[in-house]
Amino acid sequence: MRLAAIAALTLLLACASRPRESAISRATSPAAGEWTAYGKDVLGSRHSGLTQIDTSNVARLQVAWTYHTGEVGPQAQTRNRRSLEATPIVVDGVMYLITPLGRILALDAETGRERWVYDARIDRTIGFGDHTSRGVSTWRDASRAAGQPCHRRIVAATVDARLLSIDAATGALCEDFGAKGTVDLRLGLRNTPFETSEYEETSPPLVVNGVIVVGSAVADNQQADGASGEVRAFDVRTGALRWTWHPVPQDSSDRGYATWRGASAHRTGAANAWSVLAADPARDLVFVPTGSAAPDYYGGERLGENRYANSITALRVSTGKVVWSFQTVHHDLWDYDNASPPALVSVEYGGRRRDAVLQATKTGQLFVLDRDTGVPIVPVTEMPVPRSTVAGEEASPTQPQSAIGPLTPQRMSLDSVWGANDADRAVCRAVASTLRNDGPFTPPSLEGSLVRPSNIGGAHWGGVAFDPAAQIAVVPTNTVAAIVKLIPRAQFDSARRGGTGNRIGAEFAPQRGTPYGMYRELFILPSVIPCTPPPFGALVGVDLRRGAIAWRVPLGSMIPGAKTGAPNLGGAITTAGGLTFIGATIDRTFRAFETRTGRELWSATLPASGKATPMTFRGASGKQYVVISAGGDGGGAFGVSDAIVAFALPADR
Repeated sequence: MRLAAIAALTLLLACASRPRESAISRATSPAAGEWTAYGKDVLGSRHSGLTQIDTSNVARLQVAWTYHTGEVGPQAQTRNRRSLEATPIVVDGVMYLITPLGRILALDAETGRERWVYDARIDRTIGFGDHTSRGVSTWRDASRAAGQPCHRRIVAATVDARLLSIDAATGALCEDFGAKGTVDLRLGLRNTPFETSEYEETSPPLVVNGVIVVGSAVADNQQADGASGEVRAFDVRTGALRWTWHPVPQDSSDRGYATWRGASAHRTGAANAWSVLAADPARDLVFVPTGSAAPDYYGGERLGENRYANSITALRVSTGKVVWSFQTVHHDLWDYDNASPPALVSVEYGGRRRDAVLQATKTGQLFVLDRDTGVPIVPVTEMPVPRSTVAGEEASPTQPQSAIGPLTPQRMSLDSVWGANDADRAVCRAVASTLRNDGPFTPPSLEGSLVRPSNIGGAHWGGVAFDPAAQIAVVPTNTVAAIVKLIPRAQFDSARRGGTGNRIGAEFAPQRGTPYGMYRELFILPSVIPCTPPPFGALVGVDLRRGAIAWRVPLGSMIPGAKTGAPNLGGAITTAGGLTFIGATIDRTFRAFETRTGRELWSATLPASGKATPMTFRGASGKQYVVISAGGDGGGAFGVSDAIVAFALPADR
C-alpha cells in the first residue's frame, strides 16, 4: 500500500567556476570517471569528482544521445503501469542498466549504442505494486583472467525476486551461480508471501567483500503476518546463502527481542529493507535502512518500540551480526519507512572530521551518525508526541528529532490551509476541520487524522547527495499531507464497497489480523492541487559544518512560470564542478543547481519525468556525460517514456 500511495501521487499535477580536468589527471586515474554503483560507489555518496561541466558552462549542456528501451506501446503492456527508474552504472567504457520488464542492457557509454540484451522474461500478467527496477551492480572475479567467461559479472535482481549473475562481456548467465545463473529470492523466507505480487525487488543488490546483500519490497498493509523482510547475503561467485538477518528479531537473546510485545509480535511481517543499501568494505560493514512492520497504521499486535524496524542498522558483512542500530521512528504507525538510501561520507561538524552515515527520513529529518558506533554526531533529542485514542494501540510517547531541524513543514493549522481561491480554501478547510490534527506524529484515528509529513515524505527514496568540499548534503523533499482513517473490522467491507466518490488517490487496505482496516488519501483538491501551501516540493541544502539548513528552494512547478515547487520522486547527484543535478518532478524537467547556494543554473525538458537518480561519467574521449532515465510513471502525471537521455557540452569549435 506504500507503493499504491506513490501511484496516487502520479495524479498530481557562492561557488566559483572550476577548472577543467587536465589530461594528466585523466591519464593517472582512469577509473575516477566511472560510476560503478547506484550511488556512485558502495558508499553511496552520489558525488562525482568530475569538473569538466561546472557552474560556468552548465548552461551549454545539450542532448548527446538518447536510447529507447522499447518498453512503450502495446507490445510491452502489463497489468499495471511500470516506471523506468534505473540509474545506469558505467565500468570499462560500458553502461549497464535494467528495465522494469527485467531486460538487462549493455550500451556503449559514449554513443548509447546497444551491445547486448539479456531478457529475464518477467511474467507480464502479474500486477506488481511498484513495477520498477532501479539498477544493477557489478563484480570483477580476480581469479579469472580478462577474456574468460564471467571475468566481470553484472548482478541484478528482477522485480519478480530473481537474483541473476550475468557475464558483462556477453550477456549470458554465469551458470556457476545458483541454479544456472539464478537464485529464487522467494525461497526460504520466514513468512511466505501471500501471493506473488506481495514480494518484489526494486533496488539493486549490493556487492561487497565477496557477497551479494539483498533486501526486499513487501506489500505491508495487507496483513499483520505478511511476507517477512529478512536481509540476506549470498556468495557472489556461487550464489550460496551466507547469512540471514531478521529485522523482526527471532532470537530471544537479541537485545531487540523484548521491544516486540504481544502473542503474535514475532510473527509480524515486513520491517523490510526495500531501499538501496550502502557498505564500508574496509570496516566490513553494510548499512541497512528498514521500513515499518506490518501493517503500517495499526500496531496493537506488535506493541513496543519495534527495534530494528524503521532503523538504520550496521551489520557485519562477513557474518550478518548487528554492530549497531539507530531507530528513526519508534513503533511506526504512519508508513514512515526509511526509503532514502544511507550515504557514507566524512563530515566536518564542529571542527572535527569524522566518518559518518547520513540518513534522511520521511519524517523530514536528517540524522548524522558516527559510522563506527551509530551515536549521533549532530545531536538528537526525543520529542514528546501525541497519544493514540484507538483501543488496543500504544503509540510511542516520544520520537527522535535531529538538531538540524525539520527539512519540511511538520504542522498544519486551519489558518494555513491553502487553495488557489476562496472556494478551494473553503473545501480544504471543511475537510481539515473534521480531522484529528495534533502536529507531528498525530496517530491514526477512527475519525481520521491529518498526517504531515505524509507517507510520501518529507524525504523520500530520492535520498541524499553530498558534496565533500562544500560539506553540503542535498535532499529532495515533498510537503503534501495525507489523511488516514482506521475502520473497525465489522464496517470495513461495507466502507470499501461504498467507495470514496471522487476522492483522488483514495485507497483501502485490509490489515488482516488486526481489528481495523485502513483508509488513506492525499490531502488534495479535486483539481489535484494540494491543500498544503506551496512549495509542494523543495530541494534542501544542509551545511554539515554547522549542522543547519543552508538553503531551501522550490523544486519544479505545477503552474507554468510560477515557482510553486512540485511533488517529486527521484534523487540528486553532486559534482566537483559545484553542481547538483536532479530530475524527479512531475513537470518533466531536468535541472542543475549551484550546490553552495541552491541557485538554478540550467534546465532541459525531458520526454517524461526523470523519476530516477541521474549519474555522470567520463568517456574514453575525455568528455563528461550526465545521464538520466526519463521514463515517467507509465502514463500518470509523470508521463510515459522509455528513454535514457545523455547530456554533454557541445564540441569546441
